[in-house]
Amino acid sequence: MSKIGIIGGSGLYNMTGCENGQEVIVDTPFGAPSAPVYVGYLEGQEICFLARHGIGHHISPSEINYRANIYALKSLGVERIVSISACGSLREDFAPGDLVVPDQLFDLTRGRERTFFGNGMVTHVSVADPFCPDLSEQLYQSLQETGAKVNWGGAMITIEGPRFSTKAESNTYRAWGMAVIGMTTSPEAFLAREAEICYAVMAHVTDYDVWHISEQPVTVDMVIDILNRNTTIAQQAVRNLVKGLRSTRNCSCSSALENALITDRAIIPPETRQHLGLLVDKYLKG
Repeated sequence: MSKIGIIGGSGLYNMTGCENGQEVIVDTPFGAPSAPVYVGYLEGQEICFLARHGIGHHISPSEINYRANIYALKSLGVERIVSISACGSLREDFAPGDLVVPDQLFDLTRGRERTFFGNGMVTHVSVADPFCPDLSEQLYQSLQETGAKVNWGGAMITIEGPRFSTKAESNTYRAWGMAVIGMTTSPEAFLAREAEICYAVMAHVTDYDVWHISEQPVTVDMVIDILNRNTTIAQQAVRNLVKGLRSTRNCSCSSALENALITDRAIIPPETRQHLGLLVDKYLKG
């Protein structure tokens, strides 16, 4: 069974019910991850939990070392990641308290490192479907089993943050056809694809952003209140997922780099090849 990673966002700093757990400090070529990775067993399955914003939520969305977080989980053998995130709704029918498993992603961030590659090695990875369809389907089923209201599909837009939207921005995103809005899924999803890790999002709708004329604009208190109420749902859904997780990956995520490396192997700098060996060795050896 492939190892599963959980990246917890706002309001979720641990997974209850884990056994034989220990904190693992991981060093990566890209620096330190947001926190030590908690490795334990849930329903007999080994999981790795990482607090995206650090323990106690001290790292801003724009300050998160996304590359280190994904690389750390990859180095621990993680092949599937479930991201647990707060989001605002840009649709009337996605109400606060609902959950969403999005199927598309729009990146509106500006100041973040978006790729592991560069320094003499170029890749063009396919992210037409940025979330793993197989893992997303299994996550959706696991959420349905909790009895919570869960919505399938919709496009998530990632903004830079850490501020919330203006009304003009929020209404523009609605006009573009976006369904939910958050601050952390980009570049996390793209880096997971480069690392050939399946990635799906459990998005908790905490508010209507600022566009809704009959609802109050989003505040931190609103976000925390919904997340506190949904923590039990999130943890139960993860237990459901782990219990029913298919042993093999029925997707193309595990070979995402196979046709993405474009640089002539003979001219890749040795230090870059060593730096990224965890990701590319299986394609460069021989």
